[in-house]
Amino acid sequence: MGIIRDMQRARATQAFDAQRAGNAATRQRELIRRNADLAIAAAQQAASDVEQQRQSRRLYVEARTADAAAANAEIRARISDLDALLLSTLDVDDHIDLDQFKKPLGVPPFDPGPLGRPLPEPAWQSYVPPQPRGVGKILGGEKLHQSQTAYARKAYEQARARWVEGEERRKRQLKQRRQAYDETKRAHEAKMLAYNAEVDRFAAAVAGADPASVVEYFAMVLGNSIYPDDFPQHFRLAYLPKQKHLLIEYHLPPIEVIPVVKEYRFDRVRDDLSAVPRDDDDVRRRYVDIIARVTLRSIHEVIEADRGGLVRQVSFNGIVDTIDRRTGRFVRPVLVSVQTTRETFAAIKLRRVDPVACLKHLQGALSTTPDELTSVPPKIDFDADADRDYTEEFNVLAEIDARPNLVTLTDEQWEHQIADLFGVMGLQMDDAARTAVGVRWIATDPRPIFGGKVVLHAMRGGAAGSAAVHALAGAVAAAGATKGILVSLGGIEPGAYEALAGRPLELIDGQALVTLLANHCRIKARIELAGNRVRG
Repeated sequence: MGIIRDMQRARATQAFDAQRAGNAATRQRELIRRNADLAIAAAQQAASDVEQQRQSRRLYVEARTADAAAANAEIRARISDLDALLLSTLDVDDHIDLDQFKKPLGVPPFDPGPLGRPLPEPAWQSYVPPQPRGVGKILGGEKLHQSQTAYARKAYEQARARWVEGEERRKRQLKQRRQAYDETKRAHEAKMLAYNAEVDRFAAAVAGADPASVVEYFAMVLGNSIYPDDFPQHFRLAYLPKQKHLLIEYHLPPIEVIPVVKEYRFDRVRDDLSAVPRDDDDVRRRYVDIIARVTLRSIHEVIEADRGGLVRQVSFNGIVDTIDRRTGRFVRPVLVSVQTTRETFAAIKLRRVDPVACLKHLQGALSTTPDELTSVPPKIDFDADADRDYTEEFNVLAEIDARPNLVTLTDEQWEHQIADLFGVMGLQMDDAARTAVGVRWIATDPRPIFGGKVVLHAMRGGAAGSAAVHALAGAVAAAGATKGILVSLGGIEPGAYEALAGRPLELIDGQALVTLLANHCRIKARIELAGNRVRG
């Protein structure tokens, strides 16, 4: 029933997009971004007109200030979305009515088109010559009329013969079209009957607690849940029918979903947007909160969607696929684990709870330092406790998401994507050079006052630390450049920000890169680990 799951996901996505489009915060961000674009365009126009050179600097400062406001609006919207992870699902009915996926048998009525209209039959009255009158009738007009009548009769008979032939041809073609329509109609109805019968079979199997169908149904429920774009939505489900026990192993988002930048400020002296980093304790606290919200949200959606009493107990393990920045190795720690009964969870008023405190009330295990990838003892061993016959893995985004995954791009595609982005942003890019840590460009900022050479490093390995910043600073000095930019898809370590030390360098992590691609290239990209390795 994968096609039903896809249809449900597409429908929910459309509803979510419509909701977001009407959201006041979204409209505010779009207005700020539009004002920034207008200010930049005005600055560029003023700079190109010699008579308006004195206005250029003022407009340019306004443009960069507006750009900072737009970036800060994006950060606030991101934090707002993360804070609403739990509450946003409480107003949604998570139950899926499978009958809604049935398709009507009817097809549009038969349309014969021009073939349905008979050709106009020739009328003798339009061919017969007029009767002679008066003097013309006396002077041989009668004989001429007979000759004209004979000629007209012949023309009429020829026209009628062509009409008869045309009508027979039209009727044959009409019959063929009708037969083709009837065959298409029968095939369509048979296909729809078979499809609807499959929907009925699946609904009956779910109602009958068939383990494989129960797993598929709850996969539809969890897959139907709308999260921010860079959340993985990758999970495994298992169902133990005798105990009515649903096991969930859910892939949590990495800590990079939290903006490491607290706000942007335009520095007039350096002509740059300076980033004020978010406090490490704040990042950790928010990440713990996100883990708790995703956990409670998933269990709530399962319980609410279960109107047939299929699930008496839910066990949830939240894992994260990431790279340990201390070792560079791929790890998959369990950051949260909880086991609860339907009755216990249903008694909780989720609108009023503190997510972390609620998990403690459920006697769940929650990592207090998930930023250090500290694992907790799982309440269940998914591989040992689950019946493999009733276990299935689902990756919602991989199935239906057409957004490019920046992690799995080829090296050439990655280079082109970065070069295109900064080219659109105004830099003149030279040829890329591959290094041990990534890709390097020596670009040129063509602005007459603030421009010059720019060194750009882009890496896709682990998080960038102080060593990457020192290497970029050395490359900037060696090239005689005015600025350096470091793009790190795997994130930025706190030590990297400390190593900036007033240097003319800018650090861009994966989430900021996704935002830049969306704002400047209209590309909605995502970051998702593939398998057990990250391309560097």
